[in-house]
Amino acid sequence: MPAEPARNDLSIYDTAAGHWWSDDVRWVRTLRNMVPGRLSWFDRHIDWRDRAVLDLGCAGGFMAEALAERGAHVTGIDPAARAIAAARAHAEARGHDIAYDIGVGEALPYADAGFDAVVCVDVLEHVADLTRVLAEVARVLRPGGLFLFDTINRNPLARLATVTVAEDILRLLPRGTHDPALFIKPAELRRGLRDAGLVAGRFTGLGPRGINRRGDLTFGRLPLTAILYMGVARKPGGVAGG
Repeated sequence: MPAEPARNDLSIYDTAAGHWWSDDVRWVRTLRNMVPGRLSWFDRHIDWRDRAVLDLGCAGGFMAEALAERGAHVTGIDPAARAIAAARAHAEARGHDIAYDIGVGEALPYADAGFDAVVCVDVLEHVADLTRVLAEVARVLRPGGLFLFDTINRNPLARLATVTVAEDILRLLPRGTHDPALFIKPAELRRGLRDAGLVAGRFTGLGPRGINRRGDLTFGRLPLTAILYMGVARKPGGVAGG
């Protein structure tokens, strides 16, 4: 019987950094394919033009570049140094003015109230200290600013779908990518947002909606939050984000 892989293996983002924009690695393509589905819902909550936006956990820059193309002034941060290098190189080649930093969500190297929005996708279920990350998000948001995120619910169905099926059977992600113990129930996340001083809004599901010509899954909004879910929260004060 094969050995159980290490869980929450974040080294995969550096390992794949050289292929991030090449379409050579299926699981990286899967992450890229999730961006349009996420933004189709995020776009409902904010006009990105001229907004200062932090992409927290940006990896190789898929979301950061999509936001820059919408007119946002984007900063990306991630602990994976090689992924950040790939993001910088691709942004420069495409003419995107994106600032990239190496760092973690528990200790953001930014001033208070510096961003109109923080986007955080495929991240919260990996962090070492969720409470601290949410506090840092609230700190760097301006009054009225938005926190837009997604994460994975914690229940047997979510574990089956994201670990057993996606990692072990279909290999849509490398084995060991996730630790189900770090998955977050929506009620827990709502409490965490409240404790950080943020006002949670609507949550909605995220999941496969079709298959493209290459045979890869495409993603979009779903009515159920049992597996993957997206959400929005606002820092009180200021003017609504658009």
